[in-house]
Amino acid sequence: MISEGQQVIRNWYEQKNWEQFAFQREMEAAYLSGFSGLLNAPTGSGKTFALFLPFLADYINKHPDSYTKNKNNGLLMLWITPLRALTNDIRKAMQEVCDEIGIPWKIATRTGDTSAAEKAALKKKLPEVLLTTPESLHLMLAQKEYPKIFSALQVVVIDEWHELLGTKRGVQVELGLSKLRSVIESEERGGSADQSAKVSFSVPRHPLRIWGISATIGNLEQAGEVLLGNDFPADRITMVRANLEKKLEIKSIIPENIETYSWAGHIGIKLLPQVMDLVAKSKTTLIFTNTRSQSEIWYHAILDNYPEYAGVMAMHHGSLDNELRNWVEAALHAEALKVVVCTSSLDLGVDFRPVDMVVQVGSPKGVARFMQRAGRSGHHPGAVSKAYFVPTHSLELLEGAALKEAIKKGIFESRDPMLLTMDVLIQYMVTLAVSDGFRADELFKEVKTTFAFADLTRNEFNQLLDFITNGGKTLAQYDEFLKVEVENGLYKVNSRRVAMRHRLSIGTITSELSIRVKWLSGGSLGTLEESFIAKLKPGNTFWFAGRSLEFVRVKEMTAYVRKSNSTKGLIPSWNGGRMPLSSQLAAVFRDKLDEVAHGIEKDEEVIALKPLFKLQQKLSHLPQSHEFLIESFKSREGHHLLFYPFEGRLVHEGMASLLAYRISKFRSASFSIAMNDYGFELLTDDDVPIEEVLEDASFFSIDNLLEDIQHSLNANEMARRRFRDIAHIGGLVFTGYPGQQVKNKHLQASTSLLFEVFSEYEPDNLLVRQAYNEALAFQLEEFRLRMALQRIEKQSIVLKTIERPTPFAFPIMVDSLGREKFTTESLEERISKMARRYGADGVADAENKRSRKPGIVRKKGL
Repeated sequence: MISEGQQVIRNWYEQKNWEQFAFQREMEAAYLSGFSGLLNAPTGSGKTFALFLPFLADYINKHPDSYTKNKNNGLLMLWITPLRALTNDIRKAMQEVCDEIGIPWKIATRTGDTSAAEKAALKKKLPEVLLTTPESLHLMLAQKEYPKIFSALQVVVIDEWHELLGTKRGVQVELGLSKLRSVIESEERGGSADQSAKVSFSVPRHPLRIWGISATIGNLEQAGEVLLGNDFPADRITMVRANLEKKLEIKSIIPENIETYSWAGHIGIKLLPQVMDLVAKSKTTLIFTNTRSQSEIWYHAILDNYPEYAGVMAMHHGSLDNELRNWVEAALHAEALKVVVCTSSLDLGVDFRPVDMVVQVGSPKGVARFMQRAGRSGHHPGAVSKAYFVPTHSLELLEGAALKEAIKKGIFESRDPMLLTMDVLIQYMVTLAVSDGFRADELFKEVKTTFAFADLTRNEFNQLLDFITNGGKTLAQYDEFLKVEVENGLYKVNSRRVAMRHRLSIGTITSELSIRVKWLSGGSLGTLEESFIAKLKPGNTFWFAGRSLEFVRVKEMTAYVRKSNSTKGLIPSWNGGRMPLSSQLAAVFRDKLDEVAHGIEKDEEVIALKPLFKLQQKLSHLPQSHEFLIESFKSREGHHLLFYPFEGRLVHEGMASLLAYRISKFRSASFSIAMNDYGFELLTDDDVPIEEVLEDASFFSIDNLLEDIQHSLNANEMARRRFRDIAHIGGLVFTGYPGQQVKNKHLQASTSLLFEVFSEYEPDNLLVRQAYNEALAFQLEEFRLRMALQRIEKQSIVLKTIERPTPFAFPIMVDSLGREKFTTESLEERISKMARRYGADGVADAENKRSRKPGIVRKKGL
C-alpha cells in the first residue's frame, strides 16, 4: 500500500504524462525508509526529480492535513552543486513541482551571484529548500548562531558528487557535512559551552539524511564512503543505480585528406567547414572546447567565415560576466540560439532541451568528461545524445576511436579522494572560530569522522591549533598570523578585521589574479588574468567575449575597453589550459594502437589514419602491446631520443626527467625535454650511449624511485609552486579586498618567503609537507609513473635509429618549439621550416629512403 505522499507524486507524474522509472521508484522507497547513500544515474535521466519528489512525499506523509498551508518550516533541504549555473535551472524545476502540487514553498539559491539584498532576505525568512555551493555553505557556517539556520534540516543532497570528489572543494563538503550532522544529531543546540550565552533552543533529535548524485565513475563504492564519512551507521546506507541505457551516437569528423592534415596542434579550425555543415542541419548545437582561449578562437572563426550566424550564436565560459552567461542560458532555453561555443562551464546538469547535437573540439582527455558533454544533447529521458568528435591533429583521431571503445565497454575514470589537506582544515577551523567558536576536543572528534581526515593524529591537530592561535613555531612574532584567541577553552576570532578578511577568502578555488574588463561607457564583460592585461599597451586590440576590443587603460584593478573595428587582435590566454590524458583513456589508446600494429582495421578512425601508420612503420616501427618503442636520430640541434609510453603528458614530464638523470649516470650531459600525451623527447648536444644504457636492468626500475625523482627534478621548486595555493587556502596570505586585490608578483614573493622560512626553521611544518606530497601526486602523478615503469619493465624494448622525425616524433618536436624562450619567427613559420627540413609533410614523403641502420630489438621480461 502506498502512502498519501507517494500517491500525490504518482498523480503528478500522470498529469505530466511522464513515466516514473524503476530507479526513481527505488529511490523513493529508499528515501522514505530513512536511508542515505549515493544515486548513480546518467545525465538527462531525471535524477533531480528522483531525489526531490521522495523528499516532498516524506513531507506530505508527515503533514497530510496541512501540507498545502503556509507555515514557517525553516530550512528542510540543502542542495549543494559544484556550479552556480546549475542552481537556477534546478530551482525553477523544483519551484514548478511545488506550485503544481500545491505546496506553498519557496525554493531559493545562495551562491556568489546572489545579491546582498537577497542574502539579507534569506536571513529574515529561510526557504524550505536552498540551493548553494560548497563555498556558500562554509560562508553560512561563518555566521553567528549558524545552528539556528540548520535546526530543522532533514536532508542534504550533493549534486554532481563525481565532480567534487578528488578536489579540495570535495573536502570542504566533507567537513561541512560533519558539522551539519553534529548540529542535527545533537539533542541540545545551545546547552554546550561554546554557545552558552547566545543560542538557547532545543532541536528535535532526528537523523540527517545525506544523498549524493553521481554520474558513473570507476570507484562508485568509494565515492559513497567518502561522502558519508567513517561513522555513518552501515544499516542506513544504500546505493541506487539507474540501469538505463543512454542512447548515444558518437561519430568522428574525418579530415578529407589525412595526408595533409596537421600532425600537431590543438585548435582544429581546419575542420570548421565540416562542423558548420553539421550545425546547419541541427536545431541547436553546443561546440565544446577544452580551453577558454580555444572557445574565443572558434567563435571568432565562425563569425569571420559564417557571418549569417551573427545574432544566433553565443559564447559561454567561466571568465565571462555572470549576466552574459545568464543571458546565454536563457536564450538556449528559449530556443533563440543556433550554436553556442563553450567550455566546461556548460558541462554539468543544466537542462537545455533544444540542444540536439554536441561537437567536441579536441580530445577531452577523459571518458567521463566526454560522456558528460555528450549528454548535454538529448538531455531528457529516452532521447538520443548525438556527439561529434573533432580531432585537432591526426593522431587525435585514434583518441576518438579509444573514446568510443571505452564508452562501449563501460570504462570510466576513478576519482581518488584527497587526504589530509591541512590547508582546507585550517580554513575550516578559522571559519568556525569566526562564527560561534569551537572546542578542540569536540571539533577533533567531528573532523575524524570524515574520510579525508580519518588518519589525522591528535599531534597534527594540535599543531594546527597552535598555528591559528600562536603562529606555530615560526610566526609567533607576527600579529597578522595570530588570528584565533582561546577563552575558557573556546577558540574564537574576536577581531572584526580578521573575521571580515577570512569571510572574503573562504574557498579552495585558486587562480591567477583576475582583472575585470569593462566598457568605458559602463557594463562588464568578464575577467581576464593579470598576466595577459599586463602585456597590453593602450590602443592594442584583443578578442574577448566574442568582441573585438581596444584596450584603453587599467584603473583600480579594472581594464577599460572600447569597441574596435579591427578584424585582428590578440586572443587572451589562461593558465591551466592543457589537460593530461587519463589513465583509463591512455590504456584503451594503447589497445587501439596494438590493433593497428596487428593490422586490425575495424574503426573508421583507424582506416582514415592508415597512411600515417604506414609511414610510421616505414620510417620506424609500430609498437605492439608487448613492445616499447624508442627512436634515435641526429640533427643540427643535437642528438634526439624519443620514448613512447602513451601515458599522458604529466607522467611523461616526470619520466623524462627521471630517465635523463639515469642516463647522466653513464655519461654527463645536459638535456632539453619536450613531451606530449604520447611520448617525450630528450635532446642533448652529446652522443648518448643508449644501447649501453638499455642493457642496465635498473634503467626502468622503480627501485629508489622517489630518491631518483628528488635528484632528477627540482622538487623544491615544484613544492614551492604548490605552496602558493596552499598558503592562499590556509590563510597565510590575503589576496585583497574586492577591487583592491594584491598584485600577483607580491603574492608570489610573500608565499616564496614563507616557504623558505618554514623549510629552514620548521622542517616538520604540515603545510610544507603537504606541498611536497601534492607535487608528487598531482604534478608528477607519481602513482601512474610507478605503474608505467613497471609495465615498461616487462615489455620488449625496440630501439630504432631513424634519419628524420616520424609521425609519432614530429608532434613532440613541435611542442618543444612552442616552449623556446626567444625567437624572431612565429611558431607557424618554425613548424613549416621544420617540416621542410625533415620532409615531414605526410605521406608524400613516404618513399624517402628508410633508415640504413637496423632496429635493435631487446627482449625484456618475456
